[in-house]
Amino acid sequence: MPLNAIPRIFLVGPMGAGKTTIGRRLAQALRRDFLDSDQEIEQRAGASIPLIFAVEGEAGFRIREKAVIAELTQRPAIVLATGGGAILDPNNRRCLVGRGFVVYLHTSVNEQLCRTRHDHHRPLLQTADPRARLEALFKARDPLYRDVADLTVASDGQSPRAIVQRILNHLQEDSAWLLPAL
Repeated sequence: MPLNAIPRIFLVGPMGAGKTTIGRRLAQALRRDFLDSDQEIEQRAGASIPLIFAVEGEAGFRIREKAVIAELTQRPAIVLATGGGAILDPNNRRCLVGRGFVVYLHTSVNEQLCRTRHDHHRPLLQTADPRARLEALFKARDPLYRDVADLTVASDGQSPRAIVQRILNHLQEDSAWLLPAL
C-alpha cells in the first residue's frame, strides 16, 4: 500500500509495549498529529482511567473506549496509540483495519512487567499476581492484535528510535513517498 494512501497509522499492543512513546516519535517523524485513546478518554471524562474503572467497571470504560476509537480513527493524517484492550471490541477492530495502517507492537510478559512494575495507573494490574494477569491477557489478546496488524514489530530490547525506524522503513518500502530522515 503506498504511504500516501495511508492516511492514518494505528498502534496496538499490550500495556507496556511502548505505544505512546513510539506513537509520539512516529508522529513527529511523519509530521502528523499524535493521539492516545486512553488520554482522550480521560480528558473527555474528566477522570483518570482507574477512577472510571472504579466507578463504571471495565464495561463502562469499554463503552467510552468504543466511542473514542470510532471517532479518532476517522481523523485524517494521525498516529493513534490505542489502549491494550481496544482490540477486544469487534467494532474497534473494524475501525482500525478499515481506516488505516495497523502496527502491532509486540512485547513479552517479562518486558511488560519491567515496564509497568511501578505504574499504579493500570487497573488491570492491581492484582496479587500481575504476571498471571499479563499472561492471561496476552493469551486472549495476541491473536486479535495479529489479526488486525499490517505490521508486527517486536519492542523487547529495542530503542524507541530503532522501532520507529523499522516502521518507517517498512512504510517506505511500500511507498512512492520519500520519508523524512530521523
